[in-house]
Amino acid sequence: MNVQKARMIVDKEYKLAEADPRLYSSFIEHLGRAVYGGIYEPDHPESDEYGFRKDVAAMIQEVGVPLIRYPGGNFVSGYNWEDGVGPVESRPRRLELAWRTIEPNEVGTNEFIRWAKGLSSDVMMAVNLGTRGVDAARNLVEYCNHPSGSTYSDLRISHGFTEPHKIKTWCLGNEMDGPWQIGQKTADEYGRLAAETAKAMRLVDPTIELVACGSSFRSMPTYAQWEATVLDHTYEQVDYLSLHSYYGNPEGNTANYLAKSLDMDHFICEIVAVCDYIKAKKRSKKTLHLSFDEWNIWFHTLESDKAIEPWQVAPSQLEDCYTFEDALLVGSLLITLLNHADRVKIACLAQLVNVIAPIMTETGGRAWKQTIFYPYLHASLYGRGTVLLPVISSPLYDSKDYTDVPMLDSAVVFREEAEELVVFAVNKSLDSALLLDCDVRGFQDYRVQEHIVLENKDVSAVNTAEEPDKVRPHNRGDAAVADGRLTASLPKLSWNVIRLARRSSL
Repeated sequence: MNVQKARMIVDKEYKLAEADPRLYSSFIEHLGRAVYGGIYEPDHPESDEYGFRKDVAAMIQEVGVPLIRYPGGNFVSGYNWEDGVGPVESRPRRLELAWRTIEPNEVGTNEFIRWAKGLSSDVMMAVNLGTRGVDAARNLVEYCNHPSGSTYSDLRISHGFTEPHKIKTWCLGNEMDGPWQIGQKTADEYGRLAAETAKAMRLVDPTIELVACGSSFRSMPTYAQWEATVLDHTYEQVDYLSLHSYYGNPEGNTANYLAKSLDMDHFICEIVAVCDYIKAKKRSKKTLHLSFDEWNIWFHTLESDKAIEPWQVAPSQLEDCYTFEDALLVGSLLITLLNHADRVKIACLAQLVNVIAPIMTETGGRAWKQTIFYPYLHASLYGRGTVLLPVISSPLYDSKDYTDVPMLDSAVVFREEAEELVVFAVNKSLDSALLLDCDVRGFQDYRVQEHIVLENKDVSAVNTAEEPDKVRPHNRGDAAVADGRLTASLPKLSWNVIRLARRSSL
């Protein structure tokens, strides 16, 4: 068996930042079967009194999703929030133009927030800055957050929700630079509108935090200039700038595909530079943080989705069936987000159920976990703490689009209260195990508690309703600590979670 070696030094004094729990957030849009037939299916035997599937909710609770972005996405740019409140039988059926479907409005603001709170998840609410603007946005904040005694707060109360929802985080539109977006705007048009909308929303509720739209993706023709112009208008009014990115492997080149975590890394670094440029330009004392509020793998259904007949209710759209190699890249992307925890405070895996999602359902039938569910689960469970700055020496490789790609992707989190040190690691080598030698002398009396491994001989292996466990992790990894050194053999093409705990905690 071929074996290569990688070295790391980990010290608890080399700290990057606290990992914001919202790094493990997600996203539900009124798109495909994400809502209808996904989280909500009144006729399903597992549905609760409100029509939401309990089997799906249990999987979401297993992850512990802290924040869920809603209701879009492209959908929000044509959405009238008033359509989704009040008696369900009185709500309109609309032509939904972003995805060319019929929106029945059976689920709206109140139903979604009640469902999310039942999962102990907060909601990141998006407002429509495509077809609407300041007025609708400030009214929605009043409806959701004002206690009582005003038109929209009393309207909420009349709908059966006496207590305010207290939505903290709000997106000022979605992908407003995109020609596919209803109400696409120039950077100046959007920046002015976002600034004025932010002002009005904060007059209603000064405690909210706001996310401005960055570029829809890194290859947009106005990339970076868009961010600079938008922030020129909004820098002092907003708390976060959004980033969106999806990755794929249409060429079937695994080595090049797994290198794409470098693209996310470069993207974050570039946007941080733009934010700090505007900070300097404005002589501001505020440091802007980032919300990577759409990221995932998305390419499997790009062609087949074009054949979907328009004007259906909740057709099967964007139902990518994820492979084992997709899970490896998701693991590397999670590691990248952790290694930028000083600036990235929110990240939403897009989306949560059925639509490019870690959880899939059959209408009337089973729910199961896709391959990408597992790195997402592990990062959320064990990636909450202080992100450390390890010194890493890894073998490198070149691929079609990237040079000097590290074989080893790794992030390290110190969970001080739990007396636990967690090493996340992906071995990207197609043919070689990676022998990890890690100096952990700063963590006296720590021993390996568990070494979780996700591996498979077939990079194309998938989980299905019939074979839901074809790709799943095991805890038979061989990590061990002796004389202040952690050693582990990371199998070729593997996601690894090595959990060390202090002896007194074991």
